[in-house]
Amino acid sequence: MRNQQALEGLDEHQRIVATTWGSPLCVLAGAGTGKTRALTHRIAYGIAEGKYQPDQVLALTFTAKAAGEMGSRLRTLGVPGVAARTFHSAALRQLQHFWPTVTGGRLPDISPSKGRLIAKALETLHLTPDTALLRDIAAEIEWRKVQGLTPEQYQVSRAQRGSSLPGRMSPEAMKGVHERYEQVKDEASQIDFEDVLLATVGLFEDNPQVLEKVRAQYTSLLVDEYQDVSPLQQRLLDLWIGPREDVVVVGDASQTIYTFAGASARYLLDFADRYANAHVVKLEKNYRSTPEIVTAANSVVMGKPGALTLNPVQSAGAPLHRHIAVDDAAEAAYVAGKVKEKMASGMSPDDIAVLMRFGAQSLALENALREAGVSYRVRGATPFFEEPHVARAVMEIRGAAVAGASEPMVQVVEDVLFGLGLGAEAPESSGAERSRYEDLVALRDLARAQPEGTTLVQFSESLREKSATGDAPNVGALTLTTVHSAKGREWPVVFLVGLTEGAFPISYATTDEAIEEERRLFYVAITRAQKELHLSLAERSKEGSAPRTPSRFVDALTRQ
Repeated sequence: MRNQQALEGLDEHQRIVATTWGSPLCVLAGAGTGKTRALTHRIAYGIAEGKYQPDQVLALTFTAKAAGEMGSRLRTLGVPGVAARTFHSAALRQLQHFWPTVTGGRLPDISPSKGRLIAKALETLHLTPDTALLRDIAAEIEWRKVQGLTPEQYQVSRAQRGSSLPGRMSPEAMKGVHERYEQVKDEASQIDFEDVLLATVGLFEDNPQVLEKVRAQYTSLLVDEYQDVSPLQQRLLDLWIGPREDVVVVGDASQTIYTFAGASARYLLDFADRYANAHVVKLEKNYRSTPEIVTAANSVVMGKPGALTLNPVQSAGAPLHRHIAVDDAAEAAYVAGKVKEKMASGMSPDDIAVLMRFGAQSLALENALREAGVSYRVRGATPFFEEPHVARAVMEIRGAAVAGASEPMVQVVEDVLFGLGLGAEAPESSGAERSRYEDLVALRDLARAQPEGTTLVQFSESLREKSATGDAPNVGALTLTTVHSAKGREWPVVFLVGLTEGAFPISYATTDEAIEEERRLFYVAITRAQKELHLSLAERSKEGSAPRTPSRFVDALTRQ
């Protein structure tokens, strides 16, 4: 790619991100400001200028989907060969490479889940867990490990925090569970997800010659979503960087919504203190949302640490829509009715999302949507490409490509899908059978939409890439999701439901810190909307039940 081509389409601040060299760079990037675009164009420009060597760049983020999207964008820019990975996948590759040489043995297997190991640990302590308790204990173990605490340090820290523990255990009893969990894991010759980072840190700290080889391999590091970094990840990042200053971090303190899992925005906010000659750039030009939505988002985090002031680029749009229903069923019916109106006017349901604070809120909504005949998908369930029938279709398409099928690409794909049950008519039901049909139709339509001349091999490769990045095709269905699962997504029309005290903010958010996390989560929810934002709540759960109080966050918006 030519140098100037790598800068095309960037605004003045994105261009600064792409062209600033010679010092550590911290990019404070608000929602919808094109941070990933700026980051990938920086890499492309750096390679074109000879500042970066493709195989010496390590671009880090926090989910496989985000890493896949970054890699896909770089390939589109004509920049293959850059390592775009999660912290865990980068660490695991290095661990697998160096572990046998350093230890003389095989790296232990990674446990697919903590649940079985925790259950065995509790069994030896004569405790009988249920699924919820196993999940909560797993969260405590993960938090301890990403904080870099021993079980003894965890006990002290947990006692100081004062909040209740799973199963109403004492900090001392929970410390015992953690210790027994580690013993059971060791006896099974396994490591868990967090151990990958811990073992990599230990390997580097104990073997400086290994660390130097890694530093020589990756001379330039870039970190996206830096507000989500944990103490353990920061410790590993510090080892990777060493005394060098060729590091770029990008993040938004107002989108820190995973502190319960150990994330901390302090590394982002303190970056300029740690690097005296750091260059700080702000991206505040919002390309995603209307001024009305941007104004609402700004008001939610105004004056909070690290908050940016978004400046809308879009022209004026619809005002925020507010609705108060008498009960949950009426709220769900209102949402379903509005969605039907949108679809009747020609809008695709793929352009609409309903966001909620927690998954149980979806029950009434699912019933109302089914009754209204609206297809929906619950995000956070099985991803599109991991559905068994989709995975089978992709595998068979790839098999046909490898075998050198001579028929036109679309015909081969349709034959595969027909063999998997794609009929001429949609099932009348709205359950799993209908979802399966819509998935296969989405694959068929994706094949038909390819440019003329697309080969079966090319289509198969595009499916592989879409699967890696989580880039699911439109399936003609509304998205029903929690706000956490909506992070990183956007839709023209967003319904944000259940906006009452106890639901949003959630009932167990009882400290100032927890309320601020809920505030940031509300900010993330608002900034998912591009054109329309609908805010709704129900006065009570059902007729005769106790009245509810509107969310303090909605009250604040109402006073605008």
